[in-house]
Amino acid sequence: MAVDERKIAILGAGRIGEALLSGLLSSGWRKPEEIAATSRRPERVEQLRERFGVAATTSNPEAVSGAAVVVISVKPQDLDELLGEIGGLIAADQTVLTIAAAIPTATIERQLGTGVPVVRAMPNTPSTVHEGIAGLAPGAHAEEEHLALAEEVLSHLGAVVRVPESMMDAVTAVSGSGPAYFALLAEAMIEAGILLGLPRETSTQLVVQTMLGTAKQLRDDKMHPVELREMVTSPGGTTIAAIHELEQAGVRAAFLNAIQAAMRRAKELAAGEQ
Repeated sequence: MAVDERKIAILGAGRIGEALLSGLLSSGWRKPEEIAATSRRPERVEQLRERFGVAATTSNPEAVSGAAVVVISVKPQDLDELLGEIGGLIAADQTVLTIAAAIPTATIERQLGTGVPVVRAMPNTPSTVHEGIAGLAPGAHAEEEHLALAEEVLSHLGAVVRVPESMMDAVTAVSGSGPAYFALLAEAMIEAGILLGLPRETSTQLVVQTMLGTAKQLRDDKMHPVELREMVTSPGGTTIAAIHELEQAGVRAAFLNAIQAAMRRAKELAAGEQ
């Protein structure tokens, strides 16, 4: 079957898959009739049809037929079953974009036809509000045109950075797991505010908005973290007293060790270890 350059198939429209679907449509980059989405559950398929007007189905082979881009958005444990269904149906003029966590492109390429371009991505959970970031790496047969297409697709979830595939475990450790680190920090700061007498709602608002504003300063004003920290830290003031306690507690080293541990675990998962 001839490939429709406008058609995109999203296999496994869970949280990230639905966010991508929503981003593609809300930006006007694709129309509902140009997107196919799949789910195992018929009730979920009906929900996708009603909410977005796309061609939702429980049939992965039906969805990939004629699609220029095939987005694999299933859980890693479901990947073999999925590739067993569609592996022989994907041709070299289609681009496979996989966001199945920790699965190397070579693992997917082995179950596809000869020369099929595979691009691997690691988006994080802020992608669900279109403020995420994804690491992007080419497989053995992916050229610049395939990378550029995948990058354009993922740009509807947030920012995109290109890295060699050997660096994808580091991307997972830093940004894939990153939201959990910030959530833990937010939790601790909110509890500290409550300890100091603030109502929970007020403490939460103070912390969340401070995190958001700081992130925007770092991103939009292109401030270096050291520059921002020094701007807030006056000699003999409150901030330096707090920073001293954090350094005494080894917080910086703890983060370095934690992110290294996350990368080690990502490598174990990629190697098939449980």
